[in-house]
Amino acid sequence: MPTNLSFYETDYYAWIEKQVALLRARDTEKLDLANLAEEVEDMGKSEKRAVASNLRVVLMHLLKYQFQPEWRTNSWRGTLIEHRKRLERAFEDSPSLYRYALEDLSRSYEDARQLAAAETGLPIDTFPQECPYSLEETLNLDFLPE
Repeated sequence: MPTNLSFYETDYYAWIEKQVALLRARDTEKLDLANLAEEVEDMGKSEKRAVASNLRVVLMHLLKYQFQPEWRTNSWRGTLIEHRKRLERAFEDSPSLYRYALEDLSRSYEDARQLAAAETGLPIDTFPQECPYSLEETLNLDFLPE
């Protein structure tokens, strides 16, 4: 019979099913604790990466909206709504991620600034060095910078 380790290495989904069954049966002796702990930790990292990714998209579109008013489109507004809603749902599911978003805002803005320069063709110095939007504005479905 395959061991936990071989399942983890050769059939990840089978390993997950086995771990779930063992957890539900409260059979902790047979759990693959080392890999299980790593997977749970990775789940948290994945959630944080999703928040940062959505923040970058929102911030980049806010910059494009503010600094290229002649190019404003409904598509940009749609993208803002979509990614703000993703963040809203992430914070509803995991309120502690809001604190992470506050901590990551400056870093996400740096990335968004570079992306906005690349997408618009405008010099990076066109965009403020510091994030001009609060997290509340960034998340506000009605906020559009002028």
